[in-house]
Amino acid sequence: MADRRQVLRFGALAAGVPAVLGGAATPALATADLGGHRPGRGPLVVGHRGASGYRPEHTLASYELAARLGADYIEPDLVITKDRVLVARHEPEIGGTTDVAARPEFAGRKRTVVLDGVPVTGWFTHDFTLAELKTLRAVERIPQLRQHNTLYDGLFEVPTFQEVLDLRKRLSRELGREIGVFPETKHPTYFRGLGLELEAPLVRALRRAGLDRADAKVFVQSFEAKNLAALRAEYRLRAPLVFLTGATGGPFGDERSYADYLTPAGLRQLSRYADGLGPEKSQVIPRAADGTLGSPTGLVAEAHAAGLKVIPYTFRAENQFLPADLRAGADPAAYGRAINEQVTYLRTGLDGLFTDQPDVGVLARAAALARV
Repeated sequence: MADRRQVLRFGALAAGVPAVLGGAATPALATADLGGHRPGRGPLVVGHRGASGYRPEHTLASYELAARLGADYIEPDLVITKDRVLVARHEPEIGGTTDVAARPEFAGRKRTVVLDGVPVTGWFTHDFTLAELKTLRAVERIPQLRQHNTLYDGLFEVPTFQEVLDLRKRLSRELGREIGVFPETKHPTYFRGLGLELEAPLVRALRRAGLDRADAKVFVQSFEAKNLAALRAEYRLRAPLVFLTGATGGPFGDERSYADYLTPAGLRQLSRYADGLGPEKSQVIPRAADGTLGSPTGLVAEAHAAGLKVIPYTFRAENQFLPADLRAGADPAAYGRAINEQVTYLRTGLDGLFTDQPDVGVLARAAALARV
């Protein structure tokens, strides 16, 4: 039986990653072939949950592939275990991203919790110790769209934040450029209510890694503005902070809506403790009534006037996620003109973008800078 470390490494480096240009699939990009564009020049390309378009999200294989495809930053979402270890999962509920549902030894852990006011049924990281969580294996979250990624189901562990930081350090050395990390605190109010705060272990980990500096290649992000304010004022975190916003609603437990935070006055107030804004991409360029890409809003200019960087989410290559005028055919899983979409957004003056396919982001950045 092959050594698991070799299997994991193969999963990160295996060829066959498709790129997109004008809606057609092209051969895999080698790490040296980035459309003539050097990583780190121009707007940032953030590997959203790693290279989650090509590997199951939030795995070391996904993060490594993102860096090797040219991402400037890798993005781990952080939740916590019963024994207070930060791990990378998009949500505390792990039924859709691991094989826990097929593990009879954990059948009794399934339950319903109220997560930010919404009942959610499944298995939750805070009901598992790290040792128990490490017996599980990651699976593709949206197999109906990313059937290719199911090839890797069952191969990869749930990584700790420390393992992500260690990987970042190794890849920076191997690739000859510093790979940034863009961690997100997931549901911090919820976890604090369980006595499992995310802030203290996050700050400790960044400080151990020498990354708690204003000039560190780190952005800490959250959908809760109060969480960011506490990280700055109470935990004295010096690393840059990014406030994430949704197209509707507001932060959990906050009397203010996201729309209120995005007014000129709200942006100025936000800039007292935050360094950047991570809006849902429709807040930068909304869709028209017919589903096509509309006209830019004034958000980028207004945020820049307040001294905030703007790095929207999430850009994906599949038709299902693209504006109607940039889709290719009727198959929701087929690739459309994703580069065209990202170039259009980048030309609004963005400071970066989150993408599930980092190679597409790198090519779009090159095209945007070249004004082609």
